[in-house]
Amino acid sequence: MCGIVGIVGKSNAERIILNGLERLEYRGYDSAGLYVADRTSDHLVKAQGRIKNLEEKVTSEVTGTIGIGHTRWATHGKPSEMNAHPHTSANQALVLVHNGVIENFEELHQEYLSNHQFEGQTDTEIVVHLIEVLKSKTTARPKQPSKKLCP
Repeated sequence: MCGIVGIVGKSNAERIILNGLERLEYRGYDSAGLYVADRTSDHLVKAQGRIKNLEEKVTSEVTGTIGIGHTRWATHGKPSEMNAHPHTSANQALVLVHNGVIENFEELHQEYLSNHQFEGQTDTEIVVHLIEVLKSKTTARPKQPSKKLCP
C-alpha cells in the first residue's frame, strides 16, 4: 500500500518526510522518493527498495522547508527507481505523488501526450505531464487588445 507524507514548515523538511516514510514501512512497498524545496533550491531523490536506501541517498545538500514523500506499491510499471514517486512534469515545474490507480492513463497518454518523452511507466507520470500541457494551454491564451479610451 502506498503512503504520502508532506510538510510546509520552517526547516528540515527532508528529515520529517523520511521519519514519516519510515512509519509507513510496515505497509509494503517497492520504492520511495521525496522532493524538498526552499526559496533557493529543490531536490528530488528516489530509491528502489526500503526507506533505508532512500535515506542513504539524501545527502547534506538535500534540504528544504517544504516537501513531499511517497512510498510506492507498483500498480503500473515495474518496481524501479525511475517509477518511484514523486514524478515531475517535462519542464520540472510540477511535482506530483498520488495514491491509487488512474485506469484510463493509457487513453490519456494516447490522446494528449503521444509526443511526450517519459522516464518511467506509471500512471502518475502521465498525469503530471497532462497537467503541464493543460496548464500551458490555459496560460498561453492570447492577450486581449487593450481598449483605448477616447478623449
